[in-house]
Amino acid sequence: MVEVKAASDEPTRLAEIIHPLFADQARGWSSRLDNGSSTRLLAGVPAQDDCAVFGLLGDQELVLGSDYVRGPKFQLYELGHLNEYDIGYYLAIANFSDIAAMGAHPIALLSVIRYPKNMPDDVFSQVIEGVRDACASVGAPNVGGDIGTAERLILSASAMGVVEPGRSLRRNGARPGDLLYITGPTGIAAAAQLYFSKIVSTGATRLDGMEEELIGAWKRPKALVRHGRCLSRSGVVTSCQDSSDGLKAGIQTIATLSGVGFLVEEDTLPIADVVAEVAKLGGADPVGMVLGDSVDFQLVFTVAAAAQSRLEEELTAGGLPFHRIGVATEDRAVMLRRLDGLLEDLPGVEWRHST
Repeated sequence: MVEVKAASDEPTRLAEIIHPLFADQARGWSSRLDNGSSTRLLAGVPAQDDCAVFGLLGDQELVLGSDYVRGPKFQLYELGHLNEYDIGYYLAIANFSDIAAMGAHPIALLSVIRYPKNMPDDVFSQVIEGVRDACASVGAPNVGGDIGTAERLILSASAMGVVEPGRSLRRNGARPGDLLYITGPTGIAAAAQLYFSKIVSTGATRLDGMEEELIGAWKRPKALVRHGRCLSRSGVVTSCQDSSDGLKAGIQTIATLSGVGFLVEEDTLPIADVVAEVAKLGGADPVGMVLGDSVDFQLVFTVAAAAQSRLEEELTAGGLPFHRIGVATEDRAVMLRRLDGLLEDLPGVEWRHST
């Protein structure tokens, strides 16, 4: 057996770490869309070519997206709650969530992993294994990309998917009267940051029974591919995007691109118990936490009121949760109706990418 050095060079890592982890791709991978179109992996990581090769048969549209994560600059990583495996896992899911939001079937991930020269092989392996396992969770392979050294750990990726012609979900199709939905509770990732970075450090009462749920939002996020495919198949969804920039930002983006407003009802917003508990401990507004910049990877979408029953029946039949939280309005304001009936701007701080 070849002894792997503590910090191998790039060719050694490629040969002794990456290729063994992805050797099963040599047996081939394939998928099929509802219209019979198929995608087949012809050359992936084991082929050691410059690029991966797919065979596309039938009528289908290609969906592409890219996302970057901050390597070890995650606040919860710096506090010791996440490791390199978790960051690799997160990278893949952040990209596949965008594919899910388009209603597409994921077919591949290309990952860029840059690391400091002194990073031990076992730590490097954790990153790669996290990426691989997240890909497996959505049934799509990591077919290659780039590895090499840098001043710190830098992670980026591009995800690919396919969808039936005309069935990709866009952000600009909502119309006045359309109903607004979210697939599940938001605010959990933000609650985790508040809890572990501020509440616990001050010695406040710990939520021992809920800590796993909180950190799980960062350690094992989910790309809601089944939801996205159901929404696409329905043919009645008028707009969709994921909530990776927060629910408020998602609603506002759909409103802006569609030329509508939204009225969100507080009493219909799903608020997870753990979010309510953290908000209570931190003196925060749970509604603001639910709507704010929390990367929960839920899907926010709209559907014409006439198709409401049909879509809800299809989601229910698939065992896919959903929550109707508001309605699109002709007035372009995006408002929240509180429990007492008062109207106000949506609370919470939406994510804005810094320049």
